[in-house]
Amino acid sequence: MLKVVGKNKVAAEVARLVKKKEISLERPEAKIVREIVAAVKADGDKALLSCTEKFDKVKLQAGSLLISAEEIKKAYKKIRAGFLDALTKAKQNITAYHQKEQGDEWFETLPLDVVLGQRLIPLDKVGVYVPGGRAVYPSSVLMNVIPAKVARVRQIILVSPPPIDPHVLVAAAEAGVDAVYQIGGAQAIAALAYGTETVPRVDKIVGPGNIFVTLAKKEVFGAVGIESLAGPSDVLIVADQDADAEFIAADLLAQAEHDPSACAVLATNSRKLIDRVEKEVIKQEAKLKRKKIIEQAEIVLLEVDSINQAIEIANQIAPEHLELEVGSPQRVLEKIRNAGAVFLGPHSPVAVGDYIAGPNHVLPTGGTARFASPLGVYDFVKHQSIIGYTKPALKNVWKDVKLLAEIEGLDAHARSIDARFA
Repeated sequence: MLKVVGKNKVAAEVARLVKKKEISLERPEAKIVREIVAAVKADGDKALLSCTEKFDKVKLQAGSLLISAEEIKKAYKKIRAGFLDALTKAKQNITAYHQKEQGDEWFETLPLDVVLGQRLIPLDKVGVYVPGGRAVYPSSVLMNVIPAKVARVRQIILVSPPPIDPHVLVAAAEAGVDAVYQIGGAQAIAALAYGTETVPRVDKIVGPGNIFVTLAKKEVFGAVGIESLAGPSDVLIVADQDADAEFIAADLLAQAEHDPSACAVLATNSRKLIDRVEKEVIKQEAKLKRKKIIEQAEIVLLEVDSINQAIEIANQIAPEHLELEVGSPQRVLEKIRNAGAVFLGPHSPVAVGDYIAGPNHVLPTGGTARFASPLGVYDFVKHQSIIGYTKPALKNVWKDVKLLAEIEGLDAHARSIDARFA
């Protein structure tokens, strides 16, 4: 759905967009998800096979959930020419970027031999969910697996709905996944969270999916960690009068083709640009394979008073992707507080970030860029606090600790200090 919004209606439209972006999990599908999770928790592999036949329309035999090394080997013979070269280049760039995210452990010795510090401990097992359905996502494999590998996670398990595309299997092998299971939907999330006879239980689940996957991640949170609850994908493009209408239309359509809930917004102070972009969207859309999906998604063209107003709108909407197609985008960047990833200038489309630039394309959605970050190495490590006091050091703070404990009414806490000096 393509919509042009004039200056006098921009405030109301922005308010609507912000409200629309909120991730609501009060959904009728929640009951079905709870039933699936309970079934997998109770019946393990049997429930997985049943759910796969019911929801994915694929009948698997017992023992066939795990993709064999032979099947992965065969996948290499089915991929498109040039895929492996492109995948290797993407892998190198993504790895190089995420290696810069590695944190450092630290320890310090204070007076009286007080030792304080922090350790960084990689997670033992991580589950990566790769969607199926509308498209093939080898890029999602790289973006979720590589930061886990850089963090030195001990075991990485990948799940995806059957049949798994050969390009996804090859990406999994090249990224260093330890095991691939052909299960999808809520049942895959439940299997990773609780474990089955075949699927190992993991410590954290990452990766986007449909509403059933999102609801299942919410349902199992606590038994397992999750990186986020994904909402619909979106882009906001801030552009001035000199921006290229063809580029902008192409980038709006690229976002809209994700799924019917996607939202693509242009904010510009040029009515002439809006008119040109509107014509380009109509012209380009007619030639696209996923036209039916794009028609259901939202493409909104906002006419604003100034670029400064467009920046304020960006900070209010907190988009997953933000393109700055203005003169000197680096200067504008200083004013951006809320965005998952920012793309500078006309030759930095979202697509280059989706596949090969290096930064992660798993980004905060639903306006959560106000407080959340892209997926990174930091999502796959735990921080452990270290505290070491000598007797003289503890005696130095003995009465202070005892006083604070007594004020809080925790006499056993106070006694635990007293016992060492009474």
